[in-house]
Amino acid sequence: MTINGDLLIGATVQHGTASEFRAIDPSTGRELLPAFGAANLNDVSRACALAQQAFDTYRDTSLEQRAEFLEQIAQNILDLGPVLIERAMQESGLPQARLEGERGRAVGQLRLFAKVVRDGRWLGTALDSALPERTPPRPDLRLRKIGLGPVVVFGASNFPLAFSVAGGDTASALAGGCPVVVKAHGAHPGTSELVGRAVQAAVASSGLPEGVFSMLHGDGRTVGQALVTHPAIKAVGFTGSRQGGMALVRAAAQRAEPIPVYAEMSSINPMFMLPDALAQGAGKIGSGFVDSLTLGSGQFCTNPGLVIAVEGNALNKFRDAAATALQGKTGTTMLTPGIHAAFNDGVEKLGKAAGVTLLARGQNGTSASAGQAALFMTDAANFLANPALEDEIFGAASLIVSCSDIGQFSQIAEHLDGQLTATMFLTENDRDAALALLPVLERKAGRILINGFPTGVEVSHAMVHGGPFPATSDSRSTSVGAGAIDRFLRPVSYQDLPAYLLPAALQDDNPLGLWRVRDGELAQA
Repeated sequence: MTINGDLLIGATVQHGTASEFRAIDPSTGRELLPAFGAANLNDVSRACALAQQAFDTYRDTSLEQRAEFLEQIAQNILDLGPVLIERAMQESGLPQARLEGERGRAVGQLRLFAKVVRDGRWLGTALDSALPERTPPRPDLRLRKIGLGPVVVFGASNFPLAFSVAGGDTASALAGGCPVVVKAHGAHPGTSELVGRAVQAAVASSGLPEGVFSMLHGDGRTVGQALVTHPAIKAVGFTGSRQGGMALVRAAAQRAEPIPVYAEMSSINPMFMLPDALAQGAGKIGSGFVDSLTLGSGQFCTNPGLVIAVEGNALNKFRDAAATALQGKTGTTMLTPGIHAAFNDGVEKLGKAAGVTLLARGQNGTSASAGQAALFMTDAANFLANPALEDEIFGAASLIVSCSDIGQFSQIAEHLDGQLTATMFLTENDRDAALALLPVLERKAGRILINGFPTGVEVSHAMVHGGPFPATSDSRSTSVGAGAIDRFLRPVSYQDLPAYLLPAALQDDNPLGLWRVRDGELAQA
């Protein structure tokens, strides 16, 4: 499939006229062909209008038709073959194996949501029978969830496949019956066009209205803001910086009709090393921590950017093992020259902070945007006194905080902002300390890990990839896993509707075979 640098607006393909730009190969700094045309405000309005026109028809599709549509997108992505991986490698600097795995994850998400759609639990159906003899009488009440409406999805820089054009936000919105307009990320526009064409083809072959999907290129401050403020748009999915996410939150809140923005932003993912666990496995944990820290040049939102431990011999062993492992890591290419520059600035700033010591640096890489990993150390008093030490550095950099005693663990946990993850390394001998710390971590993080590293995020029914602000703009939601569909739904109650008006999910004979709450009892009836 040829990459032409086009916009995909409904069923049409056209070159944007607002401006032109090219992708950059971060490993060399060279521009890539072709030139991509950015959308203008008319393009934004047309894409949003088509999505609005498509909404009622699309949300009324059968569960089976919608599930098959998601599966067709997955198959079309696979059918792109090597050309997709090759282009993604050029635009992101990520290795082939990583991108092939990410393609598998993207396809897996689409297939997961096809299953979610078919089983129908997301509809949240409930039926309360009329009680005309009661005083006062109760009417016939029936409840289901429907899609919010057209959704804008912003592609993420660090996952050009799994969190981009057909990633988790798009898959979950489409599963909920919401048309999607994607603002493609400027770092991987060719990858985005390939995947966008796969989605566009699935819309056509599934017989769906063309406005179910559109994809635009352009600057976030113009195209992105125009999308979020367009009256047809009813929700936003975003993964990126706090600055970018909060700009969208503010824009959405200032609309005549405010809408939800589900922004996954910044997190440093603290790891608490409880004393006995550290004493028994300091060296092994230290080397495993560095493997997690440097995975993908540290460009994961779940990267372990903070380690908390009690000072002493065990922490010294952990520190030495981590420093040795880090010094053996050669820097790999970061996603963009801009991300690379921001990482270097963050490392330099942290290294100059009062009370912070540089423990180790990784080896220099050979590419133009290779990130050189960094490990720092400070004490609990200094960390608690300096809020800037909690700032996220997007890349392979982490800070060890030494505590005078286990009591400071809770102080640090209480001090922290909201996080995507929090980890405890523990043994049975650490039971009391873990029980004391757990309630604090439950308030601070969306996912709590024991004796593991946070960089793996499973796509499943029980996963939460979210957390209190500023990890996300809405701590009630997840952007990964089956629960992600809930972000784009709202409940509707139907009172005393005649049978001919009832949607299939609420009909007495239950033609969809759903599990429903009927008069307070869960039953497949």
